[in-house]
Order: sequence, then C-alpha cells, then structure tokens
Amino acid sequence: MASTDQSPTLEILVRTPEELSIWTGPPFANGQPGVKLEKVSCVNAKFSDDGSRLMVTKSNSVISIYDCKSAKEIRSFEVPNVTSAILSPCGTFLQTFQKPSAPQEKNVTLWKTENGDPVYQHSQKNLTKTTWPAIQFSSNEATACRMATNEVQFFDTRDFSKGIIDRLRVPGVSAIELSSAPGSHVAAYVPESKGIPAGVQIFPCGNASQSQAVARRSFFRCSTTQLKWNHGSTGLLVLVQSDVDKTNQSYYGESKLFYLTIDGKHEGLVPLSKEGPVHDAQWSYSGLEFAVVYGFMPAKATLFDKKCNPLLELGTGPYNTIRWNPKGKFLCLAGFGNLPGDMVFWDYADKKQLAATKAEWSVTSEWSPDGRYFMTATTAPRLQVDNGIKIFHYNGSLYFTKMFDKLFQADWKPEPADKFGDITELIKSLNLGKVEDKKPSGPGPKSAQASNKLSSTNPPAQKPAAYRPPHAKNAAAVQAELLGIGESSPAGSMSKNALRNKKKREKQKEKKAASDANS
Repeated sequence: MASTDQSPTLEILVRTPEELSIWTGPPFANGQPGVKLEKVSCVNAKFSDDGSRLMVTKSNSVISIYDCKSAKEIRSFEVPNVTSAILSPCGTFLQTFQKPSAPQEKNVTLWKTENGDPVYQHSQKNLTKTTWPAIQFSSNEATACRMATNEVQFFDTRDFSKGIIDRLRVPGVSAIELSSAPGSHVAAYVPESKGIPAGVQIFPCGNASQSQAVARRSFFRCSTTQLKWNHGSTGLLVLVQSDVDKTNQSYYGESKLFYLTIDGKHEGLVPLSKEGPVHDAQWSYSGLEFAVVYGFMPAKATLFDKKCNPLLELGTGPYNTIRWNPKGKFLCLAGFGNLPGDMVFWDYADKKQLAATKAEWSVTSEWSPDGRYFMTATTAPRLQVDNGIKIFHYNGSLYFTKMFDKLFQADWKPEPADKFGDITELIKSLNLGKVEDKKPSGPGPKSAQASNKLSSTNPPAQKPAAYRPPHAKNAAAVQAELLGIGESSPAGSMSKNALRNKKKREKQKEKKAASDANS
C-alpha cells in the first residue's frame, strides 16, 4: 500500500473553447491550482484509462499524444477528416474513425503510439455508441475484439498483423461489451426480431469459436440496452429500456434491470421495491456490490451485494446519479440534469449519512482518484451560462469554486487507486474532523453536525421574500419622492424633492394658521 507521502499528485484537465490546461492539485497552494500544462490549442482531449497518455485533437486532421509525466508531446498524427479518436486503456494504441469518402473504404485505423505506424484497418459505415470504439480492449490490453455482422472477432494484441485470430458466431448481434478486468468474457446483445425476444448472452473469450454461452436472458420490449461488467468479470448488469411504457405510467418509457453471473446462478431481474424507471445502476470499484437509483420521483436508492441481496437502503429523494468512491467506504447520491442538484454523501461501510448539500446545474461529476475530493462541473454545450467547477471534500463541505465564461470539459487524470494510502489515513490528512462523530438524522434530512460543517462554506439560503409585481417594487420610493410621504423619517434620508415638498406644506400650514387668526 502506498503511503500518502509517495502518492501521485492529483491533476485536472480543464478545456475551454480555444485551449486546454492541466491543473495540479488539490490540495491547492494559496487556494489556487498550479498549472502543469498551459494553453494548448485544441478541440478535444481525453486521457487513457491508466492516466499515462493524453490525446489532444488540435484540428480536424491533427492528433497529438502527450506523456502525462513530463507533459511533453511525444507523437503527432495527421488523419484527414477524422471525426472521432480514442486511446486504448494503457495508451499503447490510438484508434481513429474517418468520414468515409467511398464505399468499403478502410476508415477505421489502429495506430501504435510509440512509433506512429498503422497496425490494423477496417471499414465501418456509421459511428454510434454501440459501434464505438470499434475495437474493444481489456484494461491490461491482453484481449481485444470487435463486433462484425453476426459475429465477434478477436485479435492478438501483441501482433495485429495476424489479423482475426478467432471468431465467435452470434447471429443478429448488435452490441457487445468486453469485460475489462480481466478480459475473460464478452457479453452480446441481440435485438428482438420477428416475434423472437431480444436477449443477452455471456461467452468466455478463450477458444471463442468453440465456446457456448455460460449465461443468457431473454426479454421483450427493448429499444436500447446498457451492459455493465463488474471488476473481476464475474457479474453483468443489463439495463433494458424501451421507448414506450405500455402501462402509460411514464412518458419516458419503461426500464428493467437484469443481473447475470458467469457461473449461471443469477439470470433474472434485480429485486427493486418501487415501481418506475431505473435512473442509474453502478458497480463499486471492488466489484463486490452495486447500487441502483430507481422508481418514480422521489426516487429510491438501494445497495446490493453480488448475490443480488439488498445491503443498505439510502432513502428517497430527487436523485438520478450514483458515484462510488474509488477507495471504498464512501459514495455520493445526487440528482443532476433536470433535477435541482441535491447531493448526499454516505459512509456506506458504517451505514451512515455524512452530509447533504447542493451543486446546481451540474453536468459532470466524479470522485478524485485518491477518494478525498468530489468534483462537479457545469459545462457547455449542455448549459451555456453559469459554467464552472466545484470541488467538495469527501464529507460534502465545499473546498474550491471557479467560474468560466464557457467551459467544455473538466476531468481528473486517472490514477490507480492502490497508488494512494488507506482512505482512513488520507481523510485524516485533511484535518476536517472525525467523520465517525456525525450521526445521521435519517435518509432525507441533514444531520446537525453536517449542517454546521457546511455552514462555513455554504451559508444557508435566506427564506425568499413574498412576490411583489414589478410596478409595486419601487412604489414606496416613488411616493416618497413625488408626494413627500414618510415625514417621520430623518431629513438626511429624504430626497431633494421630498424636502422641497415638505417645506411647501409647512409654509401653507403657516399661512392658513395666520389667516385663521386674522379672521
């Protein structure tokens, strides 16, 4: 286990309309981030999954690869008409998709980042979420495969010149997901056709041409599906969504969540205790449990173990997002997008809520690799105003805020969680007090101590005043100015017109009193 003194420095990629920068920290010296890489002109940027390489698209034809340790450019590729590009998990390969100019043109290219040579090419008509990246890698790049017509094709990642080394026959396949750690299995989705139900099957990758499905599940009414492997490649969550809800309970259609395991023990629905859509389902970094936010608003959140048994109820609220802490122990339950931005921080290991706060209009959100910070960002083009970054401590207290005229991207640089120390030692270094002292007052409201912790950075909002129509807002001031109302107020606070009117009235009173006396 790495000590906190030897832990890597946290870094954040920040991209505005014209350029990107890489910040160092948190923690920030003097409250402001340092800058490791400054003002690189670009239109897109993305880290490799292990954080060793940074891909920067500088124009529609130039892609540069940076070494993240030195922040120096190590390779540049000129790829005409490139519309999408992505690095392999360890940064060994760059995959590009070019807009095809002729039928059967080999427009998908796999490049070796070390020497810039193309190692494999094939043709692909369309670019969609289910077909990109075209070649999927396991996290250690030991396994690679791609979906083709009615089959899954496998490659030797040490020598792509061998071409396709194995084929897995799956008639009608329209989406696949390779397990990443390790790359031992592949999940294949076949849509509904001619009365035959849709289905998901799991196959082992070794000797693929001879392999049989180790788990399968069929279902009707499916428009889209999401396949989510756990770390360890033992379980698969299948989120099935249809555009139409036949019960007419939801305008957004209906959704179901299935759980399949490679040993075939689980091939059924996840037991959700509230009706309504599945908003989010995420595995923990350990792969031993998963959390689901589901049901009509206020949505419900539940933690399950890998045997699909409920472990912990996180209550109900306006939530649609789950973010697991990479170091374990903590998680954040939030409501972003079209929800008001409520966030609840939990110590799920001790089964208690730490704090509740808000991050309105957030578009992206993620924990830092060391598990001590949680960053939210409001970005364009989703939102064109109030763009900015907020960084919170693990317990929900606000640490840093920075606003931008326009912000396109804010990402942590990935780092393996085991490069950092134990999470209990890491949070002690922040000197925020003991989390264990905070007792939840229920799944919904904040605890009193958590509210005190937040009050230093997030003062409670004042109760909104009663509505007054626009013409009435300045009525009192106008009356005082024109009619001299409010004579009891001190003269120093009255306008010139009010004082003039007051003197006129006093003179009129004196004249009237004198005329009455004479009569």
